[in-house]
Amino acid sequence: MFPELNNLLNATPDKVDQGKLTLLCDAKTDGSFLVHHFLSFYLKANCKVCFVALIQSFSHYNIVGQKLGVSLTTARERGQLVFFEGLRSSVDVFFRAKGEPHPLQFLREASAGNLQPLYEFVREALRPEDNGEAAWRCPVLLVDDLSVLLSLGMGAVAVLDFVHYCRATVCWKLQGNIVALVHDSGDTQDEENDILLNGLSHQSHLILRAEGLATGFCRDVHGQLRILWRRPLWHPAQRDRSLTYQYKIQDKTVSFFAKGMSPAVL
Repeated sequence: MFPELNNLLNATPDKVDQGKLTLLCDAKTDGSFLVHHFLSFYLKANCKVCFVALIQSFSHYNIVGQKLGVSLTTARERGQLVFFEGLRSSVDVFFRAKGEPHPLQFLREASAGNLQPLYEFVREALRPEDNGEAAWRCPVLLVDDLSVLLSLGMGAVAVLDFVHYCRATVCWKLQGNIVALVHDSGDTQDEENDILLNGLSHQSHLILRAEGLATGFCRDVHGQLRILWRRPLWHPAQRDRSLTYQYKIQDKTVSFFAKGMSPAVL
């Protein structure tokens, strides 16, 4: 995890909010550093994590995790981490016997048109232990990233339904958290992507949006991060609160600074 980002979010592994949906968004830049931050954050917070990884392999996330002080291999072996590797599973689904359940069953049965098998996988992965012992603090679902499901032919409404059912189980029933990344293509003609982004934005408690610089590539400033805390629906008098910082990604950390206040500029 990145300590400076924790300071901006006023978060610490010793104190984890529960029942929250966090939306990660990237536009004209790579926001994967946010995924790595929350993955390492919740593992260090001793939470049970179900990671639906649709972009990279397990080894990729494990290598980055080791730089951030966590071992995904160890977490998986002790049952803290349930890792769903979408790249490998998307191939395996075609070699399974017909009728045998698979989280990505919609790839083989286009007529299905829903993500219920993937939801069932998440629900089973985060199901409380039968012995009643609270081995982990709270369950967390992490998805990288939901935009891939649109690319694979799922409609935005089906993806939003998937998130809704996951929220009902993870956030409300189990009092856990969900963190999901969505890529903003910036294409005004991509209605499905807009529906997904808008739908998730209205449901989210916290939105982190990584954006490329309007001036283009810069060696010392890699982008800017907009942080938006959504007001609770039961407190209509409160207002949304937002902050914007620029950042630079380094080997094992990310530095944040106010706009125009980069050490390289000063």
